[in-house]
Amino acid sequence: MAINVYTPGCHLLCHDDVIGSRRISYILYLTDPDIPWKEEWGGALRLFPTTTHKDDGVTTITPTPDTTKIIPPAWNQLSFFAVQPGLSFHDVEEVYHAEDEEQLKKDGGRIRMAISGWFHIPQIGEEGYIEGEEEKWGKNSSLKQLQGNPDRYDFPKPQPVAVEPAAEPAAEKELDEADLDFLLKYMAPTYLTPDTLDDIAESFMDASTVTLDGLLSNKFSARVREYVEAQEATLLPESSEEIERTGPWKVARPPHKHRFLYLQPFNSSKVDKASLEDPIKELTEVFLPSRQFRLWLELATKCNIENYDILARRFRRGLDYNLATSHDGEPRLEISLGLTPTPGWGADEVEEDEDTDDGDEDEGEEGQESKAKTNGSKPKQNGESKSNGKPKPSEADELEEEVQEEEGDDVGGHEVYMAGDDDEDEDAAVYKTSDETEDDNVLFTMPASWNKLSIVLRDSGVLKFVKYVSKNAKGDRWDVNASFGVKIEEMEGEEEMITLEESDEEEVFNGFPDSDDSDSD
Repeated sequence: MAINVYTPGCHLLCHDDVIGSRRISYILYLTDPDIPWKEEWGGALRLFPTTTHKDDGVTTITPTPDTTKIIPPAWNQLSFFAVQPGLSFHDVEEVYHAEDEEQLKKDGGRIRMAISGWFHIPQIGEEGYIEGEEEKWGKNSSLKQLQGNPDRYDFPKPQPVAVEPAAEPAAEKELDEADLDFLLKYMAPTYLTPDTLDDIAESFMDASTVTLDGLLSNKFSARVREYVEAQEATLLPESSEEIERTGPWKVARPPHKHRFLYLQPFNSSKVDKASLEDPIKELTEVFLPSRQFRLWLELATKCNIENYDILARRFRRGLDYNLATSHDGEPRLEISLGLTPTPGWGADEVEEDEDTDDGDEDEGEEGQESKAKTNGSKPKQNGESKSNGKPKPSEADELEEEVQEEEGDDVGGHEVYMAGDDDEDEDAAVYKTSDETEDDNVLFTMPASWNKLSIVLRDSGVLKFVKYVSKNAKGDRWDVNASFGVKIEEMEGEEEMITLEESDEEEVFNGFPDSDDSDSD
């Protein structure tokens, strides 16, 4: 058992509690007995229904993305349920922030305290012990988790599109006048000059990542912003089924792996009129899969592209996330184009933290998105925060101000690359005290941002996730994510390009002049 305290912003994502010999999960709520907990404060235990799939005589059970049973916490209330592999899926709803500090005090701080834990199968020497029962239970658990190939019911599925191999290496390619005319419809002119491309490539070759501010042109980015703001101003249906029935966006599932809205081009070779009227579709079906953009990306990274897979994503505040997944196989290029117009995501704090910790030059003032810059980010050796990279408040600050600042700033929504955990023998059922050494595994962080492109060369075994977006965020996280299968060239007289996991220093590159841009945030 353990004592857990949830304060505003805290939550627990979907899982089924199946670890080792657990049989019963329980939680005894110890909220303030003098201030009854209100349902609108969140913090509820929520249960997920499951769907049974039968395919070729094999039954597979998966959780659905929407909860159906909601149990708000209450003083002296005990909730418990059977731990059932593939069935007992649940989460803890976020404890929502109050409107202001005064309201938070009236609500008693919205402190959701509880004692929670598990009852296990009887062990040797305990009453009720049956020899071989735990092994049988563990085998059954594993079988239930894997039976029927549950990955078959994961969405979205990868849809890589192969491209014809280039006749010449990336180092010998160049953009001709027709290529530039096409790219200028979408990209800021600064990023199309030979000198800028060479500088980007040099930074990328050194660091395995690069971040570009203001990638999209003024005209096209204005269309995207108008679309995103209009979408956020329109109330979405509550159920995933209705969202998919009434619009083009789908809901990622199952929720114990991820949940977000996505738009996936089915066939990028076919472009209809609707694609040109919708700027997100135009990005995913026209611009990013184009031969011209692939050529630009090859010049910017010195890699030859062999295939691509593109996905537009919307992470709704108070709902969505993407749990850590690993990439197994050859290194690949991954790009993320941030399309989030709302402020408050911690992007600027991350950059300031990098400058302070590593002694790099200042990258420019907030709002100057015209400053075309690259940010070659290597692994953080100083323990960058997994939440938003914001430096810790000074010890002289009052505790109340410290909590308020942290809660107000940490709205999640950032994409994080991490080195894999080497401790495979660790017992997941044992509680541990977390420490700052966990942050040493963070390789690269990309907060939600507006009109910013990150390019990462991801090695096999590197984990990636998008943190749950708090309801306290000022908007949803929007981006277009794409991966490119590549062949990495070995340059004469130069060392072989390193991948994200291999790099071990921090470098910030900023060598571009300011230009006139009206897209300031």
